[in-house]
Amino acid sequence: MTDAPSGRSAAFHVLATGYTTSTGPGVAATVSYVTEGDLRIVVDPGMVASQSLITDALADLGLKTDDITDVVLSHHHPDNILNVGLFGQARIHDHKAIYRGHEWTSREAEGYAFSPSIRLIATPGHSAEDITLLAGTAQGVVAFAGDLWWRADGPADDPVTIDRRLLRTSRERVLAVADLIVPGHGAPFTPTAATPR
Repeated sequence: MTDAPSGRSAAFHVLATGYTTSTGPGVAATVSYVTEGDLRIVVDPGMVASQSLITDALADLGLKTDDITDVVLSHHHPDNILNVGLFGQARIHDHKAIYRGHEWTSREAEGYAFSPSIRLIATPGHSAEDITLLAGTAQGVVAFAGDLWWRADGPADDPVTIDRRLLRTSRERVLAVADLIVPGHGAPFTPTAATPR
């Protein structure tokens, strides 16, 4: 049994490429957009220099914030979720529930499928609640992995991990299916043998 989605009809865009204080002027999240059919999903609408970086990138795709159907939060650190309020009409997904308005629907993220091409898996290690969105695209499986990797070079030893062995297990799980990884604070990268485990 593989974690890879069975479908390959999703598409994605990086709305804002993130950075950390060692690679940029501050801290910013990599904010992504995933779509298939009527699904319009934003992943990790976190800290950015200006909210217009997100809204303008969506506008370039012909979208307004109210057009977004779903938001996925890879984990609950402020740098990855700060701008979730931009998407008042969307269903919000985390590791344990779906939230919309005043509705709270409990469900585990592990195995949750938006469609045959888009699903969630639990990938704890950076935090206890980490999840990864896997999108089957025409180019292969894209993993929106939050802070399992901050950027292509890791860091190899995440300084805020809750459990180094658990982080490694989750990284290996993602590497087993991902053709491309979108990290929490950097540009998408193709995994290689040198990718930190």
